[in-house]
Amino acid sequence: MRIGIASGKGGTGKTTIATNLALTLAREGQKVRYLDCDVEEPNGHLFLKPEIIRSRKVSVPVPQVDREKCNGCGECGRICQFSAIICLNRKVLTFPELCHGCGGCLLVCPKEALSEVPREVGVVEEGRGGGIEFVQGRLRIGEAMAPPLIREVKRPLPGEGWAIIDAPPGTSCPVVESLKGVDSVLLVTEPTPFGFYDLTLAVEVVEELRIPFAVFLNRCDVAKEEEEMEVKRFCRAKGIRILGEIPEDRRIAQCYSRGEMVVEAVPEYGEKFRSLFQAIRGAFWA
Repeated sequence: MRIGIASGKGGTGKTTIATNLALTLAREGQKVRYLDCDVEEPNGHLFLKPEIIRSRKVSVPVPQVDREKCNGCGECGRICQFSAIICLNRKVLTFPELCHGCGGCLLVCPKEALSEVPREVGVVEEGRGGGIEFVQGRLRIGEAMAPPLIREVKRPLPGEGWAIIDAPPGTSCPVVESLKGVDSVLLVTEPTPFGFYDLTLAVEVVEELRIPFAVFLNRCDVAKEEEEMEVKRFCRAKGIRILGEIPEDRRIAQCYSRGEMVVEAVPEYGEKFRSLFQAIRGAFWA
């Protein structure tokens, strides 16, 4: 079963929930994989501390022009929706950083003047730690497109057991790519005005993708009671299930700053994550 852990914004505790849920599943004797799809800034490894066993480079195909064959007709530029290849004054220019690797320009070229060459965009690292199979992607600095690398991170899917997909924050293309093919999504939010607003955007995304989803409320606090109730009223009005919540606890922040797992450093939270696991299983696979 593939569970996407997502949030409408950064800083809601998404990775904290994803990594501790993965470790809880492993402790329950479940086969579990953790896939860090936040390829621009992966940080799950800081907590799970896996031993990286293998690493492979990931490339995307980009067009290369044979000047002797090209007649400057401009068909390649007309089909490209991303301006990755254009024709100016009958001379073809390519912009590899914008290319999505669709191959459309090669198909329409009447002179077969285009060929594909690989361009490295990042690496995928695989390993194991704490009984968890671990996969993460690292996007090259300066790269604009994360989806091709995210697809490679998710290549091991499907498979046996549980897969925790730690999606990037926000609601942009990398998030959509991360959530494609998952069985359910847990949206992690916090009771703040920004957290609530971005939750509404995240809800729109998963509804558009038609993926079953629920909400987990992090950093609940008496001082934020009104904001907390606003989130709960929204979920109640939309018929969205809230599968659990965690209070604002300084000990969790200290664990995070030291790169420690909450269920190990503060054992009482082990039961909360076991309850979350049971709630997810009951909500989506009863």
